[in-house]
Amino acid sequence: MIFVDDMFFTAKINAAASECGRQIERIKTREQLEGLAANPPSLVMIDLNSDRFDPLETIAFFKSRAELSAVPIVSFVSHVQTELIRAAHAAGCDYVLPRSAFTQMMNEIVAGNLSRLQPK
Repeated sequence: MIFVDDMFFTAKINAAASECGRQIERIKTREQLEGLAANPPSLVMIDLNSDRFDPLETIAFFKSRAELSAVPIVSFVSHVQTELIRAAHAAGCDYVLPRSAFTQMMNEIVAGNLSRLQPK
């Protein structure tokens, strides 16, 4: 499950998913987001610079719903956006990565191998 506006990152994530035999769904509407409680994803990836959804509100949405709260959330952002990084942690994001680290570890993240990531 991805909340990513940047088509470059979307294409890279989809390519990584294909390599490991996983399917990625891109959420485009609030209705899709709210429907996830019935069928929780195994992983959520959020671009903290998304314009389509409020990333912090989206993180809080997941963490406030019993059916979705255990879903790991991996977000990425520029390493210099320290206030946004702190806000993502405060909202409940499990992993906040610099954009470069997210790109380097994308295959492992998409495959669900989060053991090398540093939790909040």
